Amino acid sequence: MSVRLATRARRGMVALTVVAGLAVGVAGCGGGGEDDKPEASSSSSSAAGGSEPSTQDDKSGTPLAELKGPDGLLLSLTSAERDAGGFVTVSGALKNDGDETTNVPAQLSGNETEIIRNGSSLGGAALVDSKGKKRYYVLRDTDGRPLTTTNFPALKPGESVPVFMQFPAPPADTGEVTFQLPMFSADTIAISG
Repeated sequence: MSVRLATRARRGMVALTVVAGLAVGVAGCGGGGEDDKPEASSSSSSAAGGSEPSTQDDKSGTPLAELKGPDGLLLSLTSAERDAGGFVTVSGALKNDGDETTNVPAQLSGNETEIIRNGSSLGGAALVDSKGKKRYYVLRDTDGRPLTTTNFPALKPGESVPVFMQFPAPPADTGEVTFQLPMFSADTIAISG
């Protein structure tokens, strides 16, 4: 009887060790998952329409690009950072530079059914690598939701919301790409990191 109990106890310890090892492995994988958390908080703070974009502009100096869109919308891109996980995160602010309250157009989500089904977003954005002759679209999670700011409020004149978009990273030797978003002007931005 004591041999059986000892065998069961060892099996239980092995199983517990495997489970603990998997938990540590899952928590530590994901190519900089901790780096993604600030982006998620930016996304959630966008619904509140906080004053974070001006803080981002102050700490990074001049924006990488300012793109004009419809109805007085202005997209100011402040960073495009490559991370170790093989992604590029583009951040900035979407501002109503017009004289009247405006809604963010649905066309910015792009035309893919899976992305449109998840509400308003910047899912139509793309990075174009003219050197490598490739176009990189906004990534999606396993449920088809775009990895970008979503569900924009109506923007009053002068109001802005922080935004982010995550893309697959172009090759390491690609330092510049063209940023495109439906209904907005396009511009070249530099990738750091």
